[in-house]
Amino acid sequence: MLKRITWYGLIAMTCYILIMAGCTKVPPRNKKNICSVFRQYPTWYWDAAATQKKWGVPISVQMAIVYQESRFQATVKPARKKILWIIPWKRPTTAYGYSQALDGTWDRYQKHTKKRDADRAIFSDAVDFIGWYAARAEKRLGILKSNARNLYLAYHEGLGGYSTGTYLQKPWLMKVADNVGGRSIIYRHQLGQCEKELPKKPWWRFW
Repeated sequence: MLKRITWYGLIAMTCYILIMAGCTKVPPRNKKNICSVFRQYPTWYWDAAATQKKWGVPISVQMAIVYQESRFQATVKPARKKILWIIPWKRPTTAYGYSQALDGTWDRYQKHTKKRDADRAIFSDAVDFIGWYAARAEKRLGILKSNARNLYLAYHEGLGGYSTGTYLQKPWLMKVADNVGGRSIIYRHQLGQCEKELPKKPWWRFW
């Protein structure tokens, strides 16, 4: 009887952890310090590390892209356009979630990875998407997965847009990409100082 209760308790605890893991988190208190981010949300470190192992995209590159795209907001969408500066209108794109992936691109990601239940508001799925996209950019365009600046340009313009140089007509975008590259370098240095001290992934965390 005691063993049965213990077993049921373990199942209940596992279900609770799974539910809590999927809950939307508030943005980190200190977004500009990756050590602070990962100390606040250790699961994000484990997710980013898993993406690095799977796709070969450095943690610092993933996090720099998420910072630029959503400031670590799980359900953020582009601001609506306004008619006559007052009346809310349509949103300019279908971007959504941590990665700000578009509906169509996200659908292709789900099909290619066979992750039909992937959600843009779940951090692990968002960084896995970034890893998948970066792998495609490297294969098709020759962009190194460690090159946050050029990866971001391809991420923003699409692989086709990058190949035709559409970003060259957008000085503002090139400045943003420079910022992403710079933040990736900062994150990399910060992570080098604290990674050994970050919480380790528990053996029982199988997702």
